[in-house]
Amino acid sequence: MPVTLRARIGLQLGPIPQFHLFLNPSTNKIIKSPRIQTLNCRMVTQAGSTKRPTCPSCSKPARICLCSRLRAPKLDNSVAVTVLQHSLEKNHPLNSTRIATLGFKNVDVITVSDVNFQARFFMRLLDARCSVDRAESDETHHVFDEMPSREINDFSTAISLTIGKYGDISSFIDCTTARDKSQEIMSFDELFASDIAFDVIKKGFVVKKAHTKPSEGNNENKEIEEFEITIRPGSVLLFPSEGSVDVGDLNIEVKNLIVLDGTWAKAKRMYYENPWLRLLPHVKLDLDISSLYSEVRHQPKAGYLSTIESIVYAMKAVGKEDDYEGLGSLLDVFESMVGDQRRCKDERLSKASQE
Repeated sequence: MPVTLRARIGLQLGPIPQFHLFLNPSTNKIIKSPRIQTLNCRMVTQAGSTKRPTCPSCSKPARICLCSRLRAPKLDNSVAVTVLQHSLEKNHPLNSTRIATLGFKNVDVITVSDVNFQARFFMRLLDARCSVDRAESDETHHVFDEMPSREINDFSTAISLTIGKYGDISSFIDCTTARDKSQEIMSFDELFASDIAFDVIKKGFVVKKAHTKPSEGNNENKEIEEFEITIRPGSVLLFPSEGSVDVGDLNIEVKNLIVLDGTWAKAKRMYYENPWLRLLPHVKLDLDISSLYSEVRHQPKAGYLSTIESIVYAMKAVGKEDDYEGLGSLLDVFESMVGDQRRCKDERLSKASQE
């Protein structure tokens, strides 16, 4: 059975469009929002006058802070890790991404929210030779007319698509073929099997997501930028899709491991509501083991692992030998965190039985 990224990320997916291994209106206002950053300080702060003290680095209560359990310095991982974390997962007591942020040097955590109304994605190619000459393309002007003038200078869109709830694609604009109508791609699905996907997307791209929210009291919609991510060459997605291959069977050099952090339902929704993920090679873990947190969080089957467990086992398969040292210590910290949660659960049950 394929191993997934969370305790509930192990169910078999329904049919997903096949893809190559190497690829798998109204005025708007853009508002920037900061990305998640891990604080370096380890001082304990008082979250509020009536709240228990919380560590600002690991976000755990001070009495069960994880920071002192981690080795110093952080692991200098040659394969970078990018975690797309569901917005509801960050504060879960058993969220294991916090261990990844504290334990790895090369890790980014990006908050991803559900699409409840509409979202737009703008993709820019990293290879400058593939950039679009806006002076020669009416279609390109059309895309940029929808964006504020500030964004025109900052972000040269190559592909733009609009999706609704659960990932339904309502519009798709491909600017890379605007000057060659014979190769024009009419849908995002067609992009998978195209030469553009194989020859261009694999070289890397930048993707920006903006939520569209209906404004009250006027006819204008408001767009809020949620994230901007650079997907460099050598990126793979750890997700058990129909077209995924075992992580140990890859014949490409992995430079960036992308994982989804959330329950199975949330991770699957993130996958469908971020269609750009389907352009990446998909890999899966095929291990028949039990998760360390099976005692305190529901694990449908053996092999359904937490995010940190999935990262560690994937890194052992795709990383260099120098990356192996210290990976086991991250699992030790996770196991101790699970033990903390188990004791807290037992304490609550004990108090409840005495009332």
